[in-house]
Amino acid sequence: MSKFFTYEERLELQKYLKESLSFKEISRRLDKDPTTISREVRKYSSEVTTGYPGYPYNACRNRFNCRNKNVCSKDCTRKATIYCKTCPSCNDNCSDFTLEICTARFRIPYVCNGCETLGKCSLLKNIYDAEHAHIKAHEAISQSRSGLCVSEDEVARINRIISPLVQNGQSVHQIYVTHEDELMCSEKTIYNYIDACLFDVRNIDLPRKVNFRERYKKPEFKVDKGCRIGRNYDDFQAFLGKNPDTTVVQMDSVIGNKGGKCLLTIHFVDTSLMIAFLRDANTSKSVTDIYETLYGTLDKKLFKELFPVILTDNGSEFSNPKAIEYGTEKFTGRRTNVFYCDAGSPYQKGAIEVNHELIRRILPKGSSFNHLTQEDINLMMNHINSYKRKKLNNRSPYETFSFYHGEEVLAKLKCSPVAASDIILKPGLLKK
Repeated sequence: MSKFFTYEERLELQKYLKESLSFKEISRRLDKDPTTISREVRKYSSEVTTGYPGYPYNACRNRFNCRNKNVCSKDCTRKATIYCKTCPSCNDNCSDFTLEICTARFRIPYVCNGCETLGKCSLLKNIYDAEHAHIKAHEAISQSRSGLCVSEDEVARINRIISPLVQNGQSVHQIYVTHEDELMCSEKTIYNYIDACLFDVRNIDLPRKVNFRERYKKPEFKVDKGCRIGRNYDDFQAFLGKNPDTTVVQMDSVIGNKGGKCLLTIHFVDTSLMIAFLRDANTSKSVTDIYETLYGTLDKKLFKELFPVILTDNGSEFSNPKAIEYGTEKFTGRRTNVFYCDAGSPYQKGAIEVNHELIRRILPKGSSFNHLTQEDINLMMNHINSYKRKKLNNRSPYETFSFYHGEEVLAKLKCSPVAASDIILKPGLLKK
């Protein structure tokens, strides 16, 4: 009996689950072990937030007897609705919201396909869909055979052992022989991690490796190659087609000298305002940490208003879109949508690329960011955001953003105006 499922077998499994057959009966019909059936259902089922005709998704324990009105106050887009419980935004905005979880999802058969109350349930559901399960299974197989199978915490642990000793002039072999039991990986793996720029040290820090020319260009390591499925540029355009009034935020990195500190830049396209954050390393965790900080600084509603859609490139530092979209806390729901440009097509986010030219006037290419602090970066961005633009009708990005969102939001983003006569866009601005 093969534990791998074909698409036809998954279609059969979906049908049997809808008929509420037991795993033992399904295993008999598909000629597979019951444990294999259970593992397939639990691993490849999908969480679905849907309601039923006339009622949207609503996971509040008080949804049946709730009589609240005007929960969204002035910002309500469904003023004709009698009660707010029929509004999709009810759970996000109601102060009386109490989460209800259906415990049937955690018992056999773990999915709601054959549930008798499925047609009248507005809670979070587990649904086994053959097509989605087949795609997820093939993605899992593909990802397991490519990239690095290591967590960021494990990389950080090994980095704390390797980097200080390499900086003291020791070779990787010397470090490996001395700390083999602590590293718990092969010597070749350590070289691979250094090639992938996962440590504080780089190939140039190794005593002899830089003397030899690389025979071929090694493929770039990606943490999650499947993260861009459903988030490519065509999906981005389709999303804007369905939501034409959505504002777009573009995101990118600005690199200093190789292996040093770098910047994360966030550009609000409609107002041309750009904010930047200094990072010690160009990792995906450094990016998600910044968005967690922004989410904590801005309230939930303001964050969703400022960051409805984020467009970025295919850099490995942006390879954890779910952490940006949903955050690290449970049950917060989707807070933004992340999409990626096509490979080799930076013009698809041309607004942020053009604005980087102003950063490069102050921080030329090849210059080091290691001596800078976040206060220096804030100062630089204040000068850039106070620089008037012809496309903004001779207003500055600061003035334009303030008109739409107010001075209070700019203060939360650590933005302040600079007088036109005091604007400096030269390297001397940050010289101490």
